[in-house]
Amino acid sequence: MKAIHKITGLFLALMLVFSSCDEDALLDLNIDPNAATEMDDQYLFSLATLRIAGEYENTRANMLYAAPAIQHTSSLAAFFSGDKYFYNAQYSGAYMETHYTGVIRLLAHVIANTRDDANEANVNAAASVLRVFDLHRMTDLYGDVPYFQAGRGLESEDNWFPAYDNQRDIYYDMVEELKAARDRFSSSARGLGNQDFIYGGNIDQWRKFANALLMRISMRMSNVDPEKARQVFTEAAGNGTFTSISDNAIIKFDTGPIGVNRNGLNDGYWNTYKYSRFAKVSKTFIDWMKENNDPRLMIVSGGIGDPDADPSTWNTDPDAQRGMPNGYNSTTIKNVLPASEHALFDEVGNRMFSMLNLKYMDWEDPYFLITYAETELMKAEAAVKGWIGSDASGHFENGVAGAINYWTAFDDSFARSASEVEAYIQGRGFASASNEDKLRLIAEEYWAATWLNDIESWSNWRRTGYPVLEPTQDPNRFEANEIPRRLRYWEAEIGANPQEYELARARMGGDFLMTKVWWDGGN
Repeated sequence: MKAIHKITGLFLALMLVFSSCDEDALLDLNIDPNAATEMDDQYLFSLATLRIAGEYENTRANMLYAAPAIQHTSSLAAFFSGDKYFYNAQYSGAYMETHYTGVIRLLAHVIANTRDDANEANVNAAASVLRVFDLHRMTDLYGDVPYFQAGRGLESEDNWFPAYDNQRDIYYDMVEELKAARDRFSSSARGLGNQDFIYGGNIDQWRKFANALLMRISMRMSNVDPEKARQVFTEAAGNGTFTSISDNAIIKFDTGPIGVNRNGLNDGYWNTYKYSRFAKVSKTFIDWMKENNDPRLMIVSGGIGDPDADPSTWNTDPDAQRGMPNGYNSTTIKNVLPASEHALFDEVGNRMFSMLNLKYMDWEDPYFLITYAETELMKAEAAVKGWIGSDASGHFENGVAGAINYWTAFDDSFARSASEVEAYIQGRGFASASNEDKLRLIAEEYWAATWLNDIESWSNWRRTGYPVLEPTQDPNRFEANEIPRRLRYWEAEIGANPQEYELARARMGGDFLMTKVWWDGGN
């Protein structure tokens, strides 16, 4: 019996020795030897670029809220919340929910990783430009948001509950960040090459892109900080920005895989989820194009008919195009249809209105960030304001022509003749208009030029008030029968970052759809 106890004791002792000696080996079993321990920062930059156009948030913030709110599109479906002024927590918070982790965090990591490496100056600068682009969208959508600490949780636990920064401070810093990034691009540093899905490594175009964003940012703050806006605009425009549609900042996509290398907005509108079955071109936009003989009418509209049917069945006569009035459902729409058309509506439903053109809804179609047309229209506005000495009419003409001609990036059939474009421009009567009418014409053309980029359309409308849009009157609206001034924060933040959320809510005067952001006259 004693022998048995001695043997057992010896065995346990040996087990303790071996387990102690081999503890590191056991722990190593939890490490995947095939997993990457380092990742090329250019790959992370590429992934962040593609994720800017993700389906989830672009479907919700851009398609379901901004596009109908700005009366580019219309729908009878309640989930198209923007023109009925409904509140949907998931839709409203989608951009915050996805972009801080999916885009901003990646870009912040690239910037931190390459900050002190001169050979990586180009990816550092490009990541900085895109970080500003995305956070500019973020603050325009919500107001005060995490900015200075955004995406930097891996750097320090001090960033785990980031402060919501005042929008004015964000705007001022974005200006400095863009200028510094623009000046960091270097021909002696490693090129971006095919990891760059925007410009293919052309750093001259990246510099122009940075200046274009500076011009956009300056215009946005022009009503509340005009002198600062003028200074920023003139410096950026003088430094060199887009000179043709070949400079347009667009993300180039392929046909997949889903969620990575497809135009996410188009995934929502048509190819995967086909929400455009429920969306039609707004009556406001169709009527405006028809009144002005706009050659984009049959670019924007794909015709009247069933989008799932043979295209030969669609009515593509320009005179027959008909937009859907905003703010109605399948019952209340009959209140604005003549009684003689009720039977037709009962038979075909929303298919009696002009549908979105499927030719710009392919997976591999470009996703626009900012265009030559926008920069020329901003220059036209700057000239009218007296910020720059060049000819406002020339910039207006360039901007409108650029906004029509860039459609060939989607489909060659969208090309319009020079005579058509010129006739349209002259028909707008810009040269003889009063200064106030010139500002209206510029803003209306900016609205038309940013079709599909509806977050930008909505932001510029909030700044200018043009085009004049009639709010809808759904009795079930969330706050008011007025076009919203912002989106509400992602509701998860109330529980996840309560102190900073509450400080921002109190500082802004509330977390409502009608709460104005700083550049819109808010706090």
